[in-house]
Order: sequence, then structure tokens, then C-alpha cells
Amino acid sequence: MNINVSIEARMTSSRLPKKVLKPLGNSTVLEVMINRVLKCKLVNKIIVATTINKEDDGIINLCEKKNVEYFRGSENNVFQRVLQAHEKFETDIIVELTGDCPFIEPRLIDEAIEFYLNNDYDYVSNSIKSTFPVGMSIQVYSLKALQEVSKKELTSMDIEHVTPEFYTTKRFKIYNIEAPKNLYFPQLSVTLDTKEDYEIITKIMNHFKNDYFTIEEMISYVRKNPKLLQINSSIKRKGLS
Repeated sequence: MNINVSIEARMTSSRLPKKVLKPLGNSTVLEVMINRVLKCKLVNKIIVATTINKEDDGIINLCEKKNVEYFRGSENNVFQRVLQAHEKFETDIIVELTGDCPFIEPRLIDEAIEFYLNNDYDYVSNSIKSTFPVGMSIQVYSLKALQEVSKKELTSMDIEHVTPEFYTTKRFKIYNIEAPKNLYFPQLSVTLDTKEDYEIITKIMNHFKNDYFTIEEMISYVRKNPKLLQINSSIKRKGLS
């Protein structure tokens, strides 16, 4: 069984262009994320799902440097890009991540995969309802289920966000993993959309001075330094509510 992670990444983000290759610590945002996902125990491959645009050549260079698989597809049709990436690499179970989550916790990825494998759900996520810090979003589902969704007439939401059909209809059995008490911190956002996000992410990274620190350590640091939350607390997030 092939359990593959895809990371959606491109350089032409409208709010913060070139964000995935911005410096972070001794590397870049995307490289920090890849280094963390590489610590997962249940993942067979990491596939960076990027676009055919020339601007994304830098992402390909990073993938080759890290010896990580990549797929180049449509910029605007993210659904098609993710679907084709996993079909190419013969994925059975998709673990979908977005490239703006550099501090994703590998243990949470493994726990989500394990929960999916041990239960009878079509779609498992920890972000249908936010209880973890924003920037820890994980989605697990089968390629077969995504292929089933592809047979319907896709909406603009489907095309941009890939998975709304799973959790906005009653066609699929879904489960939301909620944060345990010690990790409940939805007020903290470490997703990278804006320059304010980049500021708080950089401050956290500079504190730990390495690519890997646990989610517990990060939460503890921010709780002891609550002014950090003010940096990006007023940002209105795009996408699904």
C-alpha cells in the first residue's frame, strides 16, 4: 500500500509571492516543511505538487536537492494537479498538505494516517473544525475516493480546495480529529499567507534555531510570549470558512 504525502506549492501566491522559498532559519519555508514531513514513519513518498510555470523552477531545484518527488501540473486547477500527481505515483492513500504550513507536526500526520487505517472513514482531517494551531492541517483519504469525486461536475471550490465534496456533502463518511487539551490552541496561526505570518513564523524559528521542534514546545513558547499572537491575529484568512 502506497501512502504518499502531497505538498501543494507554487511561487505565484497573490498575498505573499514566492512565500514557499522565503528564508527560514538556515533554509527556506518549503525545505523546513519537507524536513519535518521526512520524520513521518508511515509515509512512503513525499510529492511536491507544483505547476508548469517557469516561476516554479526553483521549487523543482529544491526537490532535486532533497531527493523528493515532484509533479508539475495546472496552476489554477489544484484538484487536477493533486489527482494527477497521485495517479502518476500510484498512490493508494493520499495525505494532502499545503506548502504554507512549515511547522506541520510529523507525529500528527502519522496519527491521522493510523486513525484512517484503523477505522472505516472515507476522509479524516484535523481541520474540518479548527482546534489545533492554524497551520497543522492534515487531510487523509484514498485516491479511489478522489477519483470518484472527479466524475462529478466540479465547482470552483472543488477546483481550488480539492476536498470540499468530502465534508460539505453527506456522500462520504468523515471524521474530524480534535486536539487534546494540551494542543488546543486555534488562536495561534503559523500558516504562511501574509508578511505578518512570516514575521511570527520567523520569530518562532529563530527561537528554536533548528528545523524540528515539537508542537508542544512551540505552543509552550507562544503561551509564555503571548504578544506573539498579536502579530497576525487581525489577518482575515482566505478560503473556506
